[in-house]
Amino acid sequence: MKLVLSVLLLYFFYLSGICNAQNTGSMNTGSISGHVTSIDSLPLELVSVSIIELHKGTLTDSDGKYSLPNLTPGKYTIRIQMLGAAEKDFAVEVVAGQNTVTDYQLPQENIHALQEVTVVGSTNKFSKKESIYVAKLPLKNMENPQVYTTVPKELIQEQMAVDLGSISKNVPGAGIPMIANQGRVTFRSRGFETEPNARNGLAGAAFSSIDPANLERIEAIKGPSATLFGTSISSSYGGLYNRVTKKPYNGFGGEVAYFGGSWNYNRLTVDINTPVNADKTALFRLNGATTFEKSFQDLGFTNTVSLAPSFSYQITDRLSLLLDVEFGQAKGTSVVRFNPYTASDKVQSIADMRFPYTRTFLSNDITYQTQMLNIFAQLNYKISEHWTSQTIVSRARSSINGYITALNGRSDSTLRAQVIVGYTAFIATDIQQNFVGDFKIGSLRNRLVVGLDYYNNYNDFDRSSVNTQTINFIHPPANYRISRFKVDSLSTSGTWRKETNRDNTYAAYASDVINLTDRLMAMLSLRVDRYQYAGVYNINTGVTSGGLGVGGIQAGPYGQTALSHKLGLVYELAKDRVTLFGNYMNGFFNKSGVDIDGKQFKPEHANQLEFGVKADSWDHKLVGTVSYYDIQVKNILRTNPTDINYSIQDGTQLSKGVEIELTANPFPGLNLVMGYAYNNSKYTKIDSLLQGLRPALSGPERMLNFWVSYRLVQGPLQGLGLGFGGNSGSFSYQTNTRSTTTGEPLQVIIPAYTLLDATVFYDQKRFRIGFKVDNLTSEKAWSVRLTPQAPARFMGSMALKF
Repeated sequence: MKLVLSVLLLYFFYLSGICNAQNTGSMNTGSISGHVTSIDSLPLELVSVSIIELHKGTLTDSDGKYSLPNLTPGKYTIRIQMLGAAEKDFAVEVVAGQNTVTDYQLPQENIHALQEVTVVGSTNKFSKKESIYVAKLPLKNMENPQVYTTVPKELIQEQMAVDLGSISKNVPGAGIPMIANQGRVTFRSRGFETEPNARNGLAGAAFSSIDPANLERIEAIKGPSATLFGTSISSSYGGLYNRVTKKPYNGFGGEVAYFGGSWNYNRLTVDINTPVNADKTALFRLNGATTFEKSFQDLGFTNTVSLAPSFSYQITDRLSLLLDVEFGQAKGTSVVRFNPYTASDKVQSIADMRFPYTRTFLSNDITYQTQMLNIFAQLNYKISEHWTSQTIVSRARSSINGYITALNGRSDSTLRAQVIVGYTAFIATDIQQNFVGDFKIGSLRNRLVVGLDYYNNYNDFDRSSVNTQTINFIHPPANYRISRFKVDSLSTSGTWRKETNRDNTYAAYASDVINLTDRLMAMLSLRVDRYQYAGVYNINTGVTSGGLGVGGIQAGPYGQTALSHKLGLVYELAKDRVTLFGNYMNGFFNKSGVDIDGKQFKPEHANQLEFGVKADSWDHKLVGTVSYYDIQVKNILRTNPTDINYSIQDGTQLSKGVEIELTANPFPGLNLVMGYAYNNSKYTKIDSLLQGLRPALSGPERMLNFWVSYRLVQGPLQGLGLGFGGNSGSFSYQTNTRSTTTGEPLQVIIPAYTLLDATVFYDQKRFRIGFKVDNLTSEKAWSVRLTPQAPARFMGSMALKF
């Protein structure tokens, strides 16, 4: 609060100074103002406008307008430019007591630059596809051969989505989110687990809950993406989730909002933005939130606080700086994680196990505490009209202290709680240097990024794992309670993990998009990645090793080199409207250990072949993608059939399917979002117990999501709206294998589900109120960790804007 008050006071004095200066100098000075727009006449925000002779500049506001007041009469040169776009100079003359208007409309090829320039006023507010992160190039969605989904803040706000799990409902194939014990969230993507560990295109891992208060949008980038992003940000073969944070803007504004709902849900958010200098080239924004919620089950709660300040500074017309910080702190109890008893040879469903849907079997004093601090800094420098330098540094730290729990089945009717007690810390540093060019070789336009990437990871473990008594979960004892005192008394005899480990990754990559014709483009990308694992240092013994390797073999520190490619073709059937595309992309993961001959394992690889069509038609009223993909994973480790103590590296896996994504704005006020995902995954060469089976935890084979809303755009009730949507998925598996004795199927099935949501809202210039119901029908559903999902949850909200 002190920081907020200080910012407001500074802004007050800043306004006072401006007013005094304008009152005293307006008769003897002149001014320059104007409007910067795209080729479609849409206003562009945060474009740099400067006076060359005075070394003075400003940025355009949310309407694309700029103003340079209090100028001494004379002749000047106005320069308008964005990073990655050609600069434009205008000769202007300032006359005392008059305003000189200088407008500029950017050419089409420069509508999307390398900085976070916002195209304001798009007809379809839920289909803001343009991104500076997906390709690390000034590349529009229709020019990009890769598929990605964006969930913008406008859709997040309308749906009253207050957590990442709710936001992900709009991503085709994401499924029911898996919430880990410390609040970390994981989604499905094309049959693989995917975490939201990319932040503004760089590593921003958080082994804790991530509050969405500072989110501008989520970008779900589909398919193996190691060529540009590596594996350090938990990109999976199915893709990665990139969290794009809110950036400062040119103007004073913000809002304060309160949310209240079922199970004592209370949430307060704040968003304040202000310029901090007279030229409005230095901007500050602060987002924050605090949330408390009890579980819908008999016990359990979460309490979180987050602060996210950001600062941007247009140092010169060529140099800009962005500083961005995320701080989060949470205390809560673990969500239910149930691992059923699977020793018996049978197929069973979690819905038939009689596991109590509303019981946790734990106590509210078995809590964990997490803390997260992510620091992001980016320096952009325009080297020339054709080349730009980006220097980016990211530092991410997460710590977990307290108790993490799981419920392990001991028979068809009994369970035993396992509790991990202690401290864990994860620290990651990512430094990246990119050189981005937009130039021609002969008649061929090239958009090229050349980058160097260094990633350091350090993990610290000091914890003990203990098991409590076995109880009947169908008829639990009345006095059953796992208390903190009971767990602490067992911790000294538990299994200890006291160690540190670290690794370094050194990588270089290049990606070039070549315009072979005005409509035909080719993308050629390559990455070389050197991974150095420094080993595990055992604090008790003082010995560094590789930890427990594959097949029980101790594998020491090691290094691996991997190559990753990304190839794509795009042909625009109708320029900027309909595109045919295809890609061949690669992902990899480093693997430790040696085979029976002592040979070091190679990195595991996956190659994706994909093709489809993208559309952006009728003045952006219809935006969508239809694609087919085929992902082949190789170099999977499997048990050596001649010696079970070792592994061999010849396993393979297949994941193929179809994805459809659509956003539409047929007429003013009506918006539709729809997605469909079909995924066929199976092991094609693996241990006999898994051969030909769909991998457990790969999610439902079929998933559907939709959202439709209507808002009155005129009349006395303008701003009043309704929204309705849902998500459904076919059945999936928590366990899918075969019995070691009979070879018969051994499965734990997660039933199919359909979850429906609805909202009512009234949005005005100075306030917004809303009411929402999640899971209207109180359908019972489970995540892949067999965590029960909440029944119908009611929530109301009120926001004041300024």
